Amino acid sequence: MACSTRTDRRIPLDIPILPQDAVPLPKDEVRITEVTATPWPDRIRVRVHVRLTAFHERPNLILVAHDEDDRIVSELDVIETISNDMEFTLHLRDVDDPAGLYTLTVALFYESRNPPQHQVIQTFFVPEAKSGDEPCASET
Repeated sequence: MACSTRTDRRIPLDIPILPQDAVPLPKDEVRITEVTATPWPDRIRVRVHVRLTAFHERPNLILVAHDEDDRIVSELDVIETISNDMEFTLHLRDVDDPAGLYTLTVALFYESRNPPQHQVIQTFFVPEAKSGDEPCASET
């Protein structure tokens, strides 16, 4: 009985990290190009979309959400991202009633975060709860 030889049947895997038409920029030219913040229907979570220019060296990001009293209610650190187009979910912490105006600051940096290389500030609004959206009280 002859032994079968195994042939290499690997398929090349091409996973684009940056858009094909994007020209990666040197780190001193990398910028935040888009920031959106959209509250989820539960009013405690916020969907955040961040887009950067294409880059050669992977940047860091810090996202910080403040309430109307300038208290930090959510933070997120991104270390050496590989993608220039990202989505996150921030959770509003230590907030009894999340309704109100918030400020989201997204800072891009490499070696030092103070001062950031580029920063974008975006506001978002969490609406009042509609009747029927409140959690039900437990029955005794």
